[in-house]
Amino acid sequence: MTMFQPPFSHPPIAFWFPYHFLITCARGFFLRYDRGKLFISERETETETGAEQTTSMASSDAGTSSGSNYQVFLSFRGPDTRKGFTNVLYRDLNDAGICVFLDDDELPPGATIRRSLEQAINNSKIYIPVFSQNYASSHWCLSELKQIVEITFNSEGKKEILPIFLDVETDDVKLKTSRYGDAIQKLECEKRWSNEQVNEWRNALMKVGTIKGWEAKNYKGHGELIRYVVEEVMKKLETKHRSVPKQLLGIDDRVLTVSELLDVNSGGVRFIRIYGMGGIGKTTLAKVVFNKLSSHFGKCCCFLEDVRVKSSRIDGLVELQKKLLSEIGAPAGVKNIDEIDDGMHRIGEALQKNKVLIVLDDVDNSDQVKTLVGNGTLHLGSRILITTRNRDELQTDYQILDYELEVMTDGPALKLFSRHAFNKDFPLDDYIVLSREIVYETGRLPLALEVIGSFLSRNKNQKIWEETLAKLKKAPHKDVFRKLKISYDALTFEQRQIFLDIACFLSVRIRQVHFTCGKIVSFIHILESVSSLTCLW
Repeated sequence: MTMFQPPFSHPPIAFWFPYHFLITCARGFFLRYDRGKLFISERETETETGAEQTTSMASSDAGTSSGSNYQVFLSFRGPDTRKGFTNVLYRDLNDAGICVFLDDDELPPGATIRRSLEQAINNSKIYIPVFSQNYASSHWCLSELKQIVEITFNSEGKKEILPIFLDVETDDVKLKTSRYGDAIQKLECEKRWSNEQVNEWRNALMKVGTIKGWEAKNYKGHGELIRYVVEEVMKKLETKHRSVPKQLLGIDDRVLTVSELLDVNSGGVRFIRIYGMGGIGKTTLAKVVFNKLSSHFGKCCCFLEDVRVKSSRIDGLVELQKKLLSEIGAPAGVKNIDEIDDGMHRIGEALQKNKVLIVLDDVDNSDQVKTLVGNGTLHLGSRILITTRNRDELQTDYQILDYELEVMTDGPALKLFSRHAFNKDFPLDDYIVLSREIVYETGRLPLALEVIGSFLSRNKNQKIWEETLAKLKKAPHKDVFRKLKISYDALTFEQRQIFLDIACFLSVRIRQVHFTCGKIVSFIHILESVSSLTCLW
């Protein structure tokens, strides 16, 4: 931590962030005083060719296997369950955002599984056979099941069978009773299929019968059973999960702390606010927490990213309201919402009925929270997680628990930079000093470490590294600068003047800033609230 005590006449104020943030942001502008006015023109930071490189991301949003069109394949006996149980299961899976294959056609006697059906089975990740009383009397169902078993058992754990024993016992499927045994015996007597095919059907049934699934008799009704099935499928497919960077360091303790604040196993309603300066990792932390806890809420969870930016667009808040309603399982009539008040009313109704997990990412005022969470009472057990730079501006009817995300320490910061620059946890011997200096100049911001590390990973010429370090001392990389400038843009004109005065003062350490003590103290609190600076008294 870099500490500096300015020689003001009033009680001492200690600035930290480290103060490179103030200096480098100020250096990113040309400053000119003219008749008492301050004019600022943004300067584009110089970059080498190819300097911009997107951080590699590990996507876990879609649970589908490579090249697949479907995530779940339903195998069922049409006359038994198509218009009842299977129809409701199919609808609820679809409403949860899961791509489900449900075939409407019956195979004619003697026919083999069609190519399209074969592809659907091959490309799906989860198979749900719905075992009803007449399932085993259908050669089509048995042919599907045989292929499903073959693919699953050869997938090395990449595919899974989740059986539902609807109105049969597991012993029926294991062929320990006459129900399925007699049905297959009847098919065998028809002589339309070889003995080898029939034996394969028997083996498939017996294998699936040993797999732990859902027995309908153990639930209060089909509604409860289907809810458990949908939640389990969502959990396995990770359909709600958000993409996070591959290189995550020093985040485990932070995830644990925020998870404890949310405490999803307790009652009541909780609002948690993660605050800190731009580029420090608030969104990444929120995504990891969301991925960890979303399974507790089934389909009633939603991550709304970039609320500040999206809400500034025409009808941006309405579109966010529509997305929220669609993702928490209340999509009916969403297309008809064209006014914010309509959306708030619909959201209020939905949140009263369902326990939800909602993340509002990068919020900068209370109106956004009110618009997206509504005015009504939230269902007990609901959790709202907010990320923001603006700690003091957010007010709700519920108590907000705060978590301040602080900058990384030296060790993890150097390791994060090294992973992006060298693809290992530590710098090469010839680059140790340069690496430490670069980490210092970035202020240990994860965003800056990733951007600069990724750029330098392709340039192991020490001259280029030295040039990059020199540029960092003058101004941050333009991708980082753009992110940090958001907090600056949120200040008033007068506040920007004071901000730049302080930055220049800290840079040269000789210039006196002539403002009254009260104005300085007031402004320091503003900077602190928008996470541009932390002050210690």
